[in-house]
Order: sequence, then C-alpha cells, then structure tokens
Amino acid sequence: MTVLLVHGDREYLREPGDELQTDLGVLDVPEDVEPGQTLETHLGEPFEVRGLRGPDLFNHFERTGAPMMPRDVGLIVGHTGLCAGDRVLDAGTGTGVLSAYLGRMGADVTTYERDPDFAEVARRNMELADVADTVEVRAGDVTEEITDEDARADLGQFDVLTLDTEDAPEVVAHAPDLLVRGGFLAVYSPFVEHTRDVVESAREAGLTDIETLETIQRRMDFDDRGSRPSTAGVGHTGYLTFARRP
Repeated sequence: MTVLLVHGDREYLREPGDELQTDLGVLDVPEDVEPGQTLETHLGEPFEVRGLRGPDLFNHFERTGAPMMPRDVGLIVGHTGLCAGDRVLDAGTGTGVLSAYLGRMGADVTTYERDPDFAEVARRNMELADVADTVEVRAGDVTEEITDEDARADLGQFDVLTLDTEDAPEVVAHAPDLLVRGGFLAVYSPFVEHTRDVVESAREAGLTDIETLETIQRRMDFDDRGSRPSTAGVGHTGYLTFARRP
C-alpha cells in the first residue's frame, strides 16, 4: 500500500517500511502505517499520512504526455452513468488517468495504448492506483483489434466506449458492434475539426443522443477588492462528444 506523506505543500509517496530523507529530517515509515496517522522525523517535523485519492494519482502518476483532466473525467462519468461492474473499452491510454479513475469506481477496463513504452508506464501507474486487477493495459492499436474477426469476438461487448485517439472516427463507426444496447460512447478531441468528424461518424453509425461539449472551467479569485473569475486563463481543455447505441 503506497501512502502519501504530507507536510505543508510538500508531498512524498512511500511504501510501508520505506525511509524518507528531507531537510526536515529522516522519517521511517512503519510497516503497519495507516492513513490518518501523523508521523514525525527525527527532528520532530510532523507528516500527515494520507491514502491515495484520485486527485493524488493525477498529481503523482508518471506521465507520458498531457493527462486527461479530472473535470473531463467527471463529465464522462456523469454523462455515461458509468458505475461499478460496467465493462469499458478505452483507447488512447496515455498516462492512464481515466482508466485509473474508472477502475477505482469498480469498472472492468480494457485500455489500448499504441506505444509499448507508454503502455508499460501506464501499467506501473495502475499498480500505484491499486487497480491492476481490474484495468488491463494492452499495447496495440484498437482499430486493428476491432477489425480482426477473431480478436473482435474475444473482446465481446462493452457498456461504455471511451476514445482519445486520432482515429476515433474510424472506431466510432464500429460502436454499434462494440456497445451493448443502451451503451454509451465518449470521445475526447483536442480540436474542433476532429470533433466534427467524430459527430459525423456517430450519425452515420446510427447512434443517438449525440452531443458535444467544450470543457471550460475557471477558478474564482477572492480578495479584499471583490470576487471574480481568475484572469489566468479560460481553462479550455478540449471537446467531449457523447452518443448512445439505441
């Protein structure tokens, strides 16, 4: 069990029995460490012990590129109704943030990453998230899998299909075969042109309830002068397209 050791704005990941050395002193993590405890270094500096939650994983995963933002994960869960026991086919694993979140919710996830090195990083991240038993990271191209008759038969059908890949429109064309009746599709696209291709593919495939959302989130600033949205940026990440198999 990996735990998070927190002192102010400092955070460190450690296993039971590990040692933490910082300028605040040396801290020995007990074998029976539990979240909620407070441990002290040999200099008397306190560290709070926390169990890992989704935002902690987002912050501490080994990254292979820009990870999916928590707000995008939340929209996917909210718009698909994804829940424990669902079968999810995901493509474009990347860092694995989405797969880890869904696995921790109790979904059974099969995720494809084209780059073998990236896939190996994602597997290590699934170990850290404690979902290696429910999230299978496959190194390969999901498009090749779903167009191969034998491989397609082995996959079966899924409750939710999530895509973050350049060839998403091609995969969307196969959504009626990949999804159970009433199953949902969710596609993340960084560019509006790609999003349009996804929508057109969903329409041609006969999917229903097609809608696209631009994901924007702004922080609020509060000070003595007043309250207003932060001027740091508009908080745009991309576009999410949802659809459903009738």
